[in-house]
Amino acid sequence: MVKSELKEAGRYRFHHGHPHYKMLEVDSRLRYFKPHATRVERTFAEEISHGLDRGTNSRFVNPKFFYDEVGSELFEAICSTPEYYLTRTEIGILEGMGGELGSLLAGGYRRGGAYNGDLFSGARSEDGVRLVELGSGSSVKTRIILDVLLDRQGRAEYFPIDISDILTRSSALLLADYPHLAITGIIDTYEGGLEFLRAYGGGRSLIMFLGSSYGNLPPDDGIRFLRNVRSAMKPGDMFLMGLDMVKDTPTLESAYNDAAGMTSRFNLNVLSRMNAELGADFDLDNFAHRATYNEDERRVEMHLESLRDQTVTIPRSGFVMRLERGELIHTESSYKYEPGQIRGMLNSSGLGHVGSWTDANGYFTLVLAAAC
Repeated sequence: MVKSELKEAGRYRFHHGHPHYKMLEVDSRLRYFKPHATRVERTFAEEISHGLDRGTNSRFVNPKFFYDEVGSELFEAICSTPEYYLTRTEIGILEGMGGELGSLLAGGYRRGGAYNGDLFSGARSEDGVRLVELGSGSSVKTRIILDVLLDRQGRAEYFPIDISDILTRSSALLLADYPHLAITGIIDTYEGGLEFLRAYGGGRSLIMFLGSSYGNLPPDDGIRFLRNVRSAMKPGDMFLMGLDMVKDTPTLESAYNDAAGMTSRFNLNVLSRMNAELGADFDLDNFAHRATYNEDERRVEMHLESLRDQTVTIPRSGFVMRLERGELIHTESSYKYEPGQIRGMLNSSGLGHVGSWTDANGYFTLVLAAAC
């Protein structure tokens, strides 16, 4: 079901508990919450202005703005490149931990009770666990976790939180394959989605943040993000997070410089988005993708390099930017982690360590935490 069909199938209305959101109820198994379009556009314009209206080599774009519909599709393509080990490694870990994860989640259930919640009529059971995913997925990873929940509960509810409308497409694919699944999508930033979740109430949640998205956050911001997740959690909720680990420089740099050029297209697409949504006049041929590993900071740094002296106008952000040849716009940092860091990060955020799983090479780790 494409986006236009969704708009015809349901109708928007304001939700009494979330005045900043409108709800599109498609049917008994599918609904979306979305903030006012003008609010999202204003935030994008303001943040772009904040990041780019700076001195030479101090300009940046928040990586969350990579993920419009085109950017999300390009990222899916990156995940299939031979250099990008992260996705296939994480999938392997998930496939191996499914039974153990199910047992850990079941350990939080009310003893002696069976799952009997009428999910599709809006009732909630204290014995059921809903899946909340930061980022939208119809991929293997999302399905592995849904299979774990459905095997335990018979029915499940999925809350994808994604800034991109690609959420609508992935939801339709999941509903076609899972007749006992209901979806409540939140088309917003992660921060907005967590605030929504905090006010939503009812039931237990497994909040999931897979891939290496957490690594995009500087250390202090990462701790603030984990505390934000913790504040959205209720007793009995759990949090599953993926972390990319420190490894050799050639492996890291090739993962962000694939031979097919998918990461380059992904990086440059943020300029295309500014052209389309903010009226900017970036010439993509005047920029090049750059990605290197900074060993001291333990992070891969991704930039867009200006290939000439140039002037760019961004009308809806209200400024004109002059770039020198060789000047860099920082678009992403991807931090890598040592095993000893993990418990400290959780403890600093009010989260208790439940379990960790890694691959044979120690490339990637999945961490399960609970609200303390």
